[in-house]
Amino acid sequence: MNPITMTPNEKTSRYTILDRENTKLKHVLTRWESLLAMLFVLVFVANSIVLPYFLDPYNLLDGTTNFSEKALIALPMALLIICREIDVSVAGTLALSSVAMGLAKGAGLPPAMLPVVALATGAACGFLNGVLVTRYALPSIVVTIGTVSLYRGLASVVLGDKAFTGYPELMTDWGQGYFFGIVPREFVVLLACAALFAVLLHTTVWGRRIYAIGNNPDAARFSGIAVDRYRLALFMLTGAMAGLAAFLLTGRIGSTRPNIATGWELEVITMVILGGVSIAGGTGTIGGVMLAVLTMGTLTYGMSLANIPGIYMTIVVGVLLLVTIAVSRVLRGRSTRA
Repeated sequence: MNPITMTPNEKTSRYTILDRENTKLKHVLTRWESLLAMLFVLVFVANSIVLPYFLDPYNLLDGTTNFSEKALIALPMALLIICREIDVSVAGTLALSSVAMGLAKGAGLPPAMLPVVALATGAACGFLNGVLVTRYALPSIVVTIGTVSLYRGLASVVLGDKAFTGYPELMTDWGQGYFFGIVPREFVVLLACAALFAVLLHTTVWGRRIYAIGNNPDAARFSGIAVDRYRLALFMLTGAMAGLAAFLLTGRIGSTRPNIATGWELEVITMVILGGVSIAGGTGTIGGVMLAVLTMGTLTYGMSLANIPGIYMTIVVGVLLLVTIAVSRVLRGRSTRA
């Protein structure tokens, strides 16, 4: 239609439609997940240009083993942070779950029971965290700072200066094995769990109640939601997923040592916050967390190919965490003023 021959009402209608389309496009481009997707593409392209072996499919898929276990813990951690809670004891829970598997193996339990032992130990650790937070109204950050030392200390006392080794082939198959000879089993487990968590959070009543608790716990409680039960369940779920990560990690490295997974809590929380989950609760998506996982995984994989020491990777993780919190706070402040 020629703009010159249009009536004033037709011109107004057309401009209104264009404004709406521009607003929608601007909203999509300024969403945190969109920005994160662009950052992932930028990191991926930069690594492919700088590093000659980066695009090798076997190397790329093998690189997923460096973050799959951490990402498994990041999934329930996202739900916990959406509920305005946090669990910094996950690395200690993982260590204690690995020790429990070593003790169970030494006691003669069949290999098929070892993942059950790991999951049960992790869930028990999460249950203790949840009870202290929900029943005694203690801050989760304080509780889990204390329990991470407790769980890690128990693991160290049991192990001493020794290590548990000689794990059954079942654990090795899942920790080091591949599907179709190229796709690590750990990565497939991660993708399956991510799909389940996405369905749980974004398509069920349970997920909507998690968001309601994160936005306003008091209003959620007055509306009939059992807030403390949900929080307790999420702490137990986080512990159980740390137990699953312990099963896969122990099978991958073939041993249990006192320093297993040391410092993982920082990387797990960074994945969640970088994925757009607000530390103040109430917002976040599993898709954003997975984009953050892939971005951090690609970044650290590229740095390892470039033979950059691990201490610098730790610095990068810390900087990412600080920048993400600062940027999200600035964006939230602007949207509030708007």
